[in-house]
Amino acid sequence: MAVIPLKRWNIAPEPDPTTVAGLGQALGISPVLARLLVQRGIETPAAARNFFEPDLANLASPWLMCDMDRAVDRLRRALDGGEKILVLGDYDVDGITSVALIISFLRPLAEPHDLPEEQSRFQPYIPDRHREGYGISMQAVDYAQEHGFSLVVALDCGVKAVEQVAYAQSLGLDFIICDHHLPGDELPPAVAVLDPKRLDCSYPYPELSGCGVGFKLLQALTEKLNLPLAPLYAQLDLVTVSIAADVVPVTGENRIMAAHGLRRFNVTQAAAFAAPQPSALASADTLDGPAPLAPAPADVAGEGLRPGLAALHELATPRQGPLSLSSLVFGFAPRINAAGRMGDAHRAVNMLLASTQQEARYTAEVVDHMNQERRLSDARTTQEALALIAEDPDGATAPATVLYQPHWPQGVLGIVASRCLDQYYRPTVILTERDGLATGSARSVTGFDVHEVLEACAPLLRQFGGHKAAAGLALPIENVPAFKEQFMREVAARLPVGQLPVRPVEVDAELDFTQLTEEFLQQLARLEPFGPGNPTPIFATHHVRAVPGSVRPVGQAGHLKIRLMQPSQAPGLVLEGIGFGLGHYLPRLLEQPDAEFSVCYTLEMNEFRGSRTLQLRLLDLRWE
Repeated sequence: MAVIPLKRWNIAPEPDPTTVAGLGQALGISPVLARLLVQRGIETPAAARNFFEPDLANLASPWLMCDMDRAVDRLRRALDGGEKILVLGDYDVDGITSVALIISFLRPLAEPHDLPEEQSRFQPYIPDRHREGYGISMQAVDYAQEHGFSLVVALDCGVKAVEQVAYAQSLGLDFIICDHHLPGDELPPAVAVLDPKRLDCSYPYPELSGCGVGFKLLQALTEKLNLPLAPLYAQLDLVTVSIAADVVPVTGENRIMAAHGLRRFNVTQAAAFAAPQPSALASADTLDGPAPLAPAPADVAGEGLRPGLAALHELATPRQGPLSLSSLVFGFAPRINAAGRMGDAHRAVNMLLASTQQEARYTAEVVDHMNQERRLSDARTTQEALALIAEDPDGATAPATVLYQPHWPQGVLGIVASRCLDQYYRPTVILTERDGLATGSARSVTGFDVHEVLEACAPLLRQFGGHKAAAGLALPIENVPAFKEQFMREVAARLPVGQLPVRPVEVDAELDFTQLTEEFLQQLARLEPFGPGNPTPIFATHHVRAVPGSVRPVGQAGHLKIRLMQPSQAPGLVLEGIGFGLGHYLPRLLEQPDAEFSVCYTLEMNEFRGSRTLQLRLLDLRWE
């Protein structure tokens, strides 16, 4: 039986009450909303207005990025000279959307509208994850040279491809690299290396996605050629998908682009996209509903989603209502990713580049079918992995998980590692066999550097790379037992003696049920879009009880449905609660029906058969 990992509730400290009161009074907002703003570092009315009304005019100048002038000059020369341009991207969502971004912008700019795609001089290239691996490969360079391309624009990869770009240079092939990963000690000899994480780069916002870096290249080209803004801003739907899927911070420029990109997804639900709106802070009356974003410039308003994403929207989100970044993470990203995991990622690119609804619908259905296959493979592999942990006498209490099965599919290992981490909450490595090596993915818990552990195990590895939270690795199969032993030892050495990792829950505020109203939820919507760096607010309420007879399991996956009351503060008020993965609390709730406990949760609106009900999305329960 799996051990249910404990959760540690971290209650945020009270921010300066004078700052909170002043902000609330100046903006006419509730004390709780003012507190949430201050906790997010927003302490002045001006900063709050910019936060509530993300403005594309506040995007940083692309010319602040190192090598941007060189990149634009080379791209412009290629456009003017009729050169063939290969647009290369990684096989994940960020890379796929990046490739679609560049091609969908450049083709209408430089080619006749009715030119057949196969005759276009802008062609996509996504490496095969099994034959070529991550990033720029020698095969990709050979392909470009053999097919007459003179320029390669590489996106979401390439900043460490020193040998590959040097080889391309020897063939007379130029590279423009648009990456967002940490560079190595040496940059590749490309015409331009656009990466806001370069140590010599003064760009003010280093947290862009790979697609975001590609957008900055197009922004600079737009300014250089004095082009209208509409074609540029039409790409924000792709940038938004990349921001959601790549789990980059939803702050600064990412938040501005994501807010306007979501407008394109929600154009049918939000007339605000095309119509001017009054200021969200014009009067206190605006607090009765979700705050509109800044008035949409004429160049932004218009067509909404491209056909490929519109078709995917129909398949991925059957329910009505506006989409959030979370909707893109769970509905769109897995389907786009599945093409690279289960077959040919070019199918996802073709879907995003489709020019007609008919073509888009067909390719979206193919991608959706591939995702269904991926889910079956993911489920089977996860079930096997969890069974191996359960069968191991030390599996439930080990400091880490390392599993190897030669038949496991490579494309789902990262997902399986995340599933195992969700169940046991400890650093996890899942390995399979490929080309005579054990290869796989590592995932880590909050605040624990798995890359550092892999560095300590480096003598046993053939290669590895990644960051604190996630990494990839390869090693000789005969080294797997020794690697497992050393990995466990290195993890244990970095944990408090005798303790396993505890999952943190960051609670923003402690509230009573009387404060939880639909109006309050509407005010919280002003903080969207939510994501890393701007998380969905989490609240805690104490001294609650279950309404008699309301506790029940939901589904086969161990979920919990419950109705809650807080007799001491809100007599007679009952709120619905749903706790995904919290079914293990059922026995205690049924055995102690009158006991008081605490809950932490996010707040949401549940819409079912035309009925709207305030609902708590429960994250944990705790008995004092």
